[in-house]
Amino acid sequence: MKLTIYGSGCAKCQQLTTNAETAARRLGLRFEVEKVTDVNAIIDAGILRTPALAVDEDIVVEGKVPSSNELEALLGS
Repeated sequence: MKLTIYGSGCAKCQQLTTNAETAARRLGLRFEVEKVTDVNAIIDAGILRTPALAVDEDIVVEGKVPSSNELEALLGS
């Protein structure tokens, strides 16, 4: 599973990364994390609000930081 974090690298982006990694570990998933900070790449991906999270290239979170529990439910479905 590929988790892509889109954002500038701000505190919210870092928290989203931490929460996503925590959720994936709890579920026992094999995953890799990619961080995209380039504004043009973020725009090209269709992201309107950061931070954002894509799972295997599908955008699942945009403009907010869900808890690790919320992300666990999202990744487990």
